[in-house]
Amino acid sequence: MGARSAHEITQLLQPWANGDQRALETLTPLVYEELHKAAQRYMAREGTGHSLQTTALVNEVYLRLVDVRAVTWQSRAHLFAVCARLMRRILTDFARSRRYLKRGGDAQHVSLDEALVVSEEPRADVLALDDALNSLSAFDERKGKVVELRFFGGLTVEETAEVLNVSPDTVLRDWRLAKDWLVRELSAERT
Repeated sequence: MGARSAHEITQLLQPWANGDQRALETLTPLVYEELHKAAQRYMAREGTGHSLQTTALVNEVYLRLVDVRAVTWQSRAHLFAVCARLMRRILTDFARSRRYLKRGGDAQHVSLDEALVVSEEPRADVLALDDALNSLSAFDERKGKVVELRFFGGLTVEETAEVLNVSPDTVLRDWRLAKDWLVRELSAERT
């Protein structure tokens, strides 16, 4: 996204927060495009056959975002930090609901012949990551936020630094340490 669009988003946030419907109409395509790119990056990491589609994820984030009223938007980076948190919650809730259904929740009784239909297992990686990220955040909240902003929100190092009010070097250091910590945590969970 160009500097003009990034600045334009920041300039439209306050009028939108104050109820300006035209600001929202102008802001929507700008935000939607960036959200779609972030969701595509995330969904590309998921296995094939994932039943949650990129557009559905973006639409859900957008619907929840439009309902947010009590936020004083500071910048485009702040907006996308909130979007990253929403995306994480949606993905985690979706994975939990899939696990619930897989374990027999909302089960229908079927004959043995009907049960022979094979279905693809949902990937539970998002749940393991969410649990590990919660543990990391309890240990070091800033590192947890760096992962959330970069992984789920697709923010750059500079944007993440802006949201967290730290230097880009600090973000890079936190990102590297958090990734190492998460890899160890997720590897230990599998053994």
